[in-house]
Amino acid sequence: MYIERAVESLIERTAHSFPAVVVYGPRQVGKSTTVMKLYGSRMSSVTLDDAEDRRLAQENPRLFLETWKWPVIIDEIQKAPNLLDAIKIEIDRQKALWLKNDERLKLMYILTGSNRFELQQGISESLAGRCGIVEMDSLSQSEKYHEHAPVFHPDLQSLRDRERNSNVKYRTRARIFQDLFNGGMPDVVTGMAERDLYYRSYIDTYIEKDVRQLIKASSEMQFRNFISILALRTGQEVKYDRIASAAGIDARTCRQWMSILETSGLIYILQPYMSNISKRIIKAPKLYFMDTELCAYLCKWPTAEMVEKGAMGGAFFETYITSEIIKNLRAHGVDPRQYLFYYRDIDQKEIDLIYAETDRIYPIDIKKGIAPEKADKNFSVLKKYKMPVEEGIVIDCCDRMRPINENAWYFPAFLV
Repeated sequence: MYIERAVESLIERTAHSFPAVVVYGPRQVGKSTTVMKLYGSRMSSVTLDDAEDRRLAQENPRLFLETWKWPVIIDEIQKAPNLLDAIKIEIDRQKALWLKNDERLKLMYILTGSNRFELQQGISESLAGRCGIVEMDSLSQSEKYHEHAPVFHPDLQSLRDRERNSNVKYRTRARIFQDLFNGGMPDVVTGMAERDLYYRSYIDTYIEKDVRQLIKASSEMQFRNFISILALRTGQEVKYDRIASAAGIDARTCRQWMSILETSGLIYILQPYMSNISKRIIKAPKLYFMDTELCAYLCKWPTAEMVEKGAMGGAFFETYITSEIIKNLRAHGVDPRQYLFYYRDIDQKEIDLIYAETDRIYPIDIKKGIAPEKADKNFSVLKKYKMPVEEGIVIDCCDRMRPINENAWYFPAFLV
């Protein structure tokens, strides 16, 4: 069963602007499936998981490209990074012919891969300016409910339009936590894989194929423990010294391993909102897992009900909403790092998310209850930035938008 992806239109737009498109993201989020659905009938395809094709690509890239003539989809491109130089030469040669004959550029290559460490270096060195890059995440909730959600923006009119045009029915908090617990990995969502077996294998494959060369072999068990320790801290500020102490590593290694997980797309590091005039803000970033089921598995939560009613219920709900917004922005080609931040000062006043534009800011709080009392109590602290603070929203488990006061509204979590 294929689930339509919001990122499809971004891939197609990118393919109209570049001779090569690189689609990358965490393992098993559906990159190859989506690309084949869009272009499988129009392009040949080859995967470098195949030992013979991989050997040819590694040993004789030119012959490989002559064998697999463009347009072609090349899966797991990171397994033959030297192939990127040959692709660069072929693109430049073809672009010269198009220019000479006054022809428009055509899509030559779609490259997919899950190891961003090798891909990023190869792309920056070989394909800079020649390819468009699209990042994929696991399934969003709107995709799971077959909803064509527009790009998220906290402007009230945009939110009203989102509510009015949505076909998704109201979901209770218990149902939302079940969605949270089910996560977004396609094989689990579609029932093709059993949860615990799937994630045990997922972690093994991730360490074996993506990060083993980046960490010492003797540190593999510590790295596994480190991932679980981070999962227990999702939705919290990053305290490197404390995390390092709990994992039995030094702070430098802690930072390095967190960078590996962020680059892999398994976690997202949310930066604090900064201003030159504000010296009382806490500068530590916050940590979020991008797939809540993986996080629940690592925390050893066996059911959605236990997550909802447990001590981490609020942190998981905040992680769920934040990751859904990030997935939405990326699928529409918007870099969340340019707009999403959080606020907390030494007086413990905190705002979960700030959507910041050049000339205005939007406060967003995330609460797992329904209509919590004084939900917007900290929004007023943003006035010190001497720029317009728009009406804020509190995302909770309500059934529809409704005003809190003249400065804030409740917004339903099931519509994010």
